[in-house]
Amino acid sequence: MNKKIEVLDCTLRDGGLALEDAMLVTGSKSSFKENTVLDFIKTMKSSLIDIVELGAIEITNKNQNEFSIYKSIEQVSKLILDNKPDNQMYVALFRGPDTPIEDIPEWNPSYCEGIRVIIRYSEINKSLNFCRSLAEKGYKVFVQPMLTMRYNNRELDTLINEANELGAYALYLVDSYGYMDSNDVLKLFRFFDKGLNDKIRIGFHSHNNMNLAFSNVCEFVGQKSNRSIIVDSTIMGMGQGAGNIQTELLIPYLNDLNSNNYNFYSVLDACEIIDPFWKHNLWGYSVLNLLPALSKTAYKYSSSLRKKHKLSYAQIHKILSNIPEELRHRYTIDNTNKLLEIFNVSSKKKKL
Repeated sequence: MNKKIEVLDCTLRDGGLALEDAMLVTGSKSSFKENTVLDFIKTMKSSLIDIVELGAIEITNKNQNEFSIYKSIEQVSKLILDNKPDNQMYVALFRGPDTPIEDIPEWNPSYCEGIRVIIRYSEINKSLNFCRSLAEKGYKVFVQPMLTMRYNNRELDTLINEANELGAYALYLVDSYGYMDSNDVLKLFRFFDKGLNDKIRIGFHSHNNMNLAFSNVCEFVGQKSNRSIIVDSTIMGMGQGAGNIQTELLIPYLNDLNSNNYNFYSVLDACEIIDPFWKHNLWGYSVLNLLPALSKTAYKYSSSLRKKHKLSYAQIHKILSNIPEELRHRYTIDNTNKLLEIFNVSSKKKKL
């Protein structure tokens, strides 16, 4: 088995969710226009990037196309170019196992070939059964256990065994909160590599809260294994919170390291498309995105405590460093208010 390194650009999906977050938290009016999405997909075609994620799928009564959120496989698949390269795959992501499986059609060549499924820790079995059903319908399934560092060895074995049984296309390391370091990457990769069937790829989805995304990807790519791997990236790092490893940083690295034949000029054209969004400071490294990573908590707590409740960085750090375990991984408005009550902090106070 010869190792192959594939790049999956998830700018439209992760970037779209970042725009949705910005709208919900700050009232931002930034969104993807239809022509922007189509122009972006065309640059991905000419870039020769292996896998392009077109958007997320979830049950909704609203039209959320401007955030690359779609109601069905059929709807998101309308973005597929008629003359796409034969070796380029289009994928979409389910944000959980909520869509009734009977509402999802059998795969045919007019639909996204690959489906990524976020595995909810609170619904592991339901999520994995959803993956199995999608595989039975003919889709290439990417198993995405959100916040993979949260799983113990027994739970990781469950993921591996289920991925093997359903014939998953890939099983991922997902650094949802951006606190993984190179040792974490090494440990998880070796655990997966030992247990997975040879044909199943290992993927890595990094976040850049601690400015470690690139070094972590270098560690991931450099593992001595013949297993094929997938690296997620986004143009200019666009994504939720601190964002991801930058596609324009990754592509020259892989071209030089592995003699990949990606078209960097097309990647730069994609940067021109995303550049207007970058100017609004909607994602990227910041103290605000660092603090939840240091405390291994959901990043939206930090954003809410700062932008809605006007707390200082020191206040936020003290709260998140002492967050009750039952609140750590699940951000909600109610949970944020509970934190303010627990630590006796009001939006107008300057000190704890």
